[in-house]
This record gives sequence, structure tokens and C-alpha cells, in this order.
Amino acid sequence: MNSHIEEEHLENRGLDLKLWGRFLQHLKPHRRSVFLLCGGGAALAMVEPLMPLTVGRIIDAAASGNRDQLPARIAEYVGLLVTFSILVFTFIWAAGNIATGIAYNIRQHGFEHLQRLSFSFYDKKAVGWLMARMTSDIGRIAGLAPWLLLDLTWGTLYLGALSAVMLWLEWKLALLVMLVVPLLTVVSIVFQKRLLGHQRKIRKTNSEITASYNEGIMGVETSQSLVREEQALGEFQVLTTRMYQASSRNMITAALYLPVVLSIGSLGVGLALWRGGITIGSSLTLGELIAFMQCAAHFSQPIQELAARFTDLQAAQASAERLQSMLDETPEIKDPDTTDPELCVADGVVVRQVEFAGVDFHYKPEEPILESFDLKIHEGESVALVGATGSGKTTIAGLLCRFYEPTKGVVSVDGIDLTTRSQRWLQSRLGIVLQQPHLFSGTILENIRYGKLTASDEEVKAAARRVGAHQFIASLELGYDTEVGEEGCLLSSGERQFVSLARAVLADPAIFIMDEATSSLDTETERQIQEGIDRILEGRISVIIAHRLATIRRVDRILVIDKGKIIEEGSHPELMARRGAYHSLYLSQFARERGAALIEESGRESA
Repeated sequence: MNSHIEEEHLENRGLDLKLWGRFLQHLKPHRRSVFLLCGGGAALAMVEPLMPLTVGRIIDAAASGNRDQLPARIAEYVGLLVTFSILVFTFIWAAGNIATGIAYNIRQHGFEHLQRLSFSFYDKKAVGWLMARMTSDIGRIAGLAPWLLLDLTWGTLYLGALSAVMLWLEWKLALLVMLVVPLLTVVSIVFQKRLLGHQRKIRKTNSEITASYNEGIMGVETSQSLVREEQALGEFQVLTTRMYQASSRNMITAALYLPVVLSIGSLGVGLALWRGGITIGSSLTLGELIAFMQCAAHFSQPIQELAARFTDLQAAQASAERLQSMLDETPEIKDPDTTDPELCVADGVVVRQVEFAGVDFHYKPEEPILESFDLKIHEGESVALVGATGSGKTTIAGLLCRFYEPTKGVVSVDGIDLTTRSQRWLQSRLGIVLQQPHLFSGTILENIRYGKLTASDEEVKAAARRVGAHQFIASLELGYDTEVGEEGCLLSSGERQFVSLARAVLADPAIFIMDEATSSLDTETERQIQEGIDRILEGRISVIIAHRLATIRRVDRILVIDKGKIIEEGSHPELMARRGAYHSLYLSQFARERGAALIEESGRESA
């Protein structure tokens, strides 16, 4: 709901010249192209009015019998045509250069900026929102900038040049033509506002259709299993009908605009033609009248172009504000200027101790997650965090990874506050395996090497062997050169997890964080991956967020978390002997899993 309110607010704001001034900064690297664009447009504005004058001279020369002047006049006209063509080529080339360059600069800057932003930013912004900013919004702004500059330069100068030529030829007729300018301006403003309103509705509906496409494709299995295909189609038809209606109104308005403008322009031309016909022979020759009429016919063109371009500018206002708001975001977590350089260097991967001392944390002030949380983990120790959803397990791991900063207290490594370390120092010592690992498009070899970009092929394969992934990779037709597909879609869940583990162990981290990596796997694959996990945990500080308690029986210490506090801790045998919270959790989960296994086995037997 809030995002819809924000979109509506941005779509209906007026022009913010200060904002557009900030985007003009992106033109600085392209000064030469801007000069060529504006210079070409200005020169074209001076050349175009000369062409009807030259045509008029050719007609007068032919009508008066001065045929010896015709070759010079024709050569003059050909020269103007060649100049016209060169100038058009120049500003089109420059406009393309500027549009491409601006898009490149903003995308480069935007991507670098997104890489620096903290995890809290991504908690609040959907991927689709960010993708739209980096694609369609940048494209709209980059495409508008050069043509707006051109029309401002060419349009204003061309209008002035046409006025000067007509006033020079016959000032009374020129005033007749200019009488329609106020009416033409008002009509253009009215129509452009209507077109802008229709275009906003089209863009808004198009966004809803895109979201509906995404939900329909991603949720097709759910729709089919719940027999909701007809309802989904009906909801989609509502959106497409709205899109059709808005598009139709836009096309009708656009179809009316041009004839109305041409009719008003023709009114001025008609008055001038009527009055000019009377004055032929007294103040105007036939050629001069034809030249005047050509100038008058083109008089409404720059007004139309400028009106349309300012409408585009207003339509792009929302894109500019959304994009600038993203670029103005500042990372909540950054290295302080006082960071000791000696604490930023890679001084080995050994970490002796991790400590949480009096740590408080909240996402919202009224909803604290951790309060006065204390914890010490020593070198080579593996610690599992268990508890109900929302108890604070993931938050503890996130603070250790410095995805978030404590609102109070200190998280330290070897007695040194993490805020005095560089983020690069910490990240180079972390290995993270998630429940749903993310793989990048490319080969298995490339995905494992992502853990250490300088690793050789043999080092990659050694890491795969260590976690038990080599066997399945070697069985594939292309082995390590097998493509994994988008987000690893060409591999099974277990295969993706094997690759993720190999990538983590290749980085040789001192601190290992694992969000239960086996909870969605079958029993045999879980057993194989668990063996690989046991090998890579040796000698490291390990923090495991556990969902399936059967997988953590061999860790050194189990912490039962409830409402951000440790209510029990100890090894699996110790906690089971106490018959407390962990004992209850374990038995209830064991009973559920055993019951599910019996039902599955019974189903297989009956089949």
C-alpha cells in the first residue's frame, strides 16, 4: 500500500528544476557531444529559414526571365541541402552519444552504489522496484536528455529565425501569422496535459500487469493445484481491459491533437495567403510570397516540439525522483574515517574469539529483538542456535556478519570492536551457506571459484572433494564446465548446496555461518552434505542456525534462544538430560518427522 501511495505522489508532482539540475551533472563527461548537439541544432535553426528564401529567389529568377541567375541559385540551394544533411547527421550522432553515455554513467554509478548499501536497505526495497530504477527509469531519463537540449536550442532559435524572416519579407503578414501563436500555445498545453494524464494511467497499469505476469508465472503451480486458473485470468483481464481503455483514450487524444494544431496553423497561413495575394506586385513578388508561406507553414512546428518535450519532461519527473532517491541512499554501515589501517590488512585468517557484550538490537524501536545479549565463542568451537521463529537467531548471525549494527553494546572479534575493523577485513574471514543458496549464471567451476577468484582449477576441485561434491560433478557430462542456469535452476537442491559448500570452503573462512543447509533435502543427500559440513567446521568458529535439531547433535554447544535471550545452553546430551525447553523441542520435532516418515512409507507400500 505504501509503495502505491509513493508512486501516486511522485507521478503527480510538478517539475523540480533543482532535481533536473542534478541530473545535468551527468552531462559533464560528454561536453564535446553536448557542444556538437547544441551547435548543430543552432546552426540548423539558422539554415532552415534560408531554404524557402532560396526557393523564392529561384522562382523569381525563372519568372522574370533572368535564367543566368538560376545556376547560382540552384547551387546555393544544393549547398543548403548538403549543409542541412550534415547538421542533421551531427546532432543525431551527438544525441545518440549523449543518451548512451548518460545511461552508461548512471548505471555504472547506480550499480556501484547498490553494492555499497547495507542489508537494511534491501529489507525495505523489493527487487522489482530496484530493477525498474536501473532499467526503465534510467532509459527514460537518458533518452529524454539529448532531445530536450536539442529542442530547447533548435526550437527557440528556429522560432526566432522564422519570425525574423517573415517580418523582413512582410511585417504585416507576419503579424497575421503570429496572431495564432497564443491560441496554438493554449491548445498545445491543454492537449499535452491530457496526454500526460493518459500516459500516467498507462504506465501505472503496465506496472500492475508486469507484477501480475510475475506472480502468475511464479505461482502457476499453486494456481493449478488450487484450481484458480479462471479467477487468475479474470483478475488479469481486469488489468488488460483497463490498459486497453487508457491506451485507446491516449490514441484518440493524440489523433485529435495534430489535426487541431495543423488547423490552427493553417488559419494563420490562410490569412497570410489571402492578404499576401492582394499585395503581390506591390510589396511582395511571387517567389517572396511562396517563401513566406513556407516559413508560415513551419511556424507551428517548434511550438509543437517544445510542448511535447516539456510533457515528456514532466512525465519523466517520477522516474527522476525515484532514481535520485535511490542514489541518495547512504549506507547505514560504513568504515569510520578513524579506522586503524593496521586493522584493515589481511593479517591471517585465525580468529581466536567472537564476543557479544550487552548487545541490544531492533528493526523497529517499539519491537526489540535482542536485549543485553551476551555470548562468547572460542576458536574451533561450533555453536548452534535453536528456537521458535522470531526468537532472534538470524539477527544474531546478521550482527556477527555485520549486516546490521547493534543499537547498543559491542560485537567484537579477538577483543576488537567490529566497527573499528574494515568491512573488507571481516568479509574476507566469513563463510556463509544459506538454506537456499544463490548461484550465479555460469558454470559450476565459475560458481565455486567465486569464493576465491584467484584459485586455480585444481584448488577448486580440491574444495569440491573436501565437501563431497566432486563425485556428483564428475558424473555430469560436462563436469565442472556444466552450466548451472539462472540461480542454479539446472541443478537439484542438493547439487546447489554442494556447490555452495565448496564455494564457502574454498574461501577458507575463519568464521563459518550456516543457515540450516539441509532442511529441504532428502535423507540420503542430507547425510552426504552433513558429512561435508562436519569436515569444513573443523578448527573454525561456527555458528549454525538450526531448524532440524537432528542435524546438530554433534556441535559443541547448543543455545536455545527465546525472545532474544539464551534460556538454555549445553551439548545435546546435556540438554536432553535436563529435560527442559530443548528436550521438549527435540521430542516434538522427532515425533512429527517420524510420523511423516511412516505415512510416506505406508503410501509407498500401498502403491
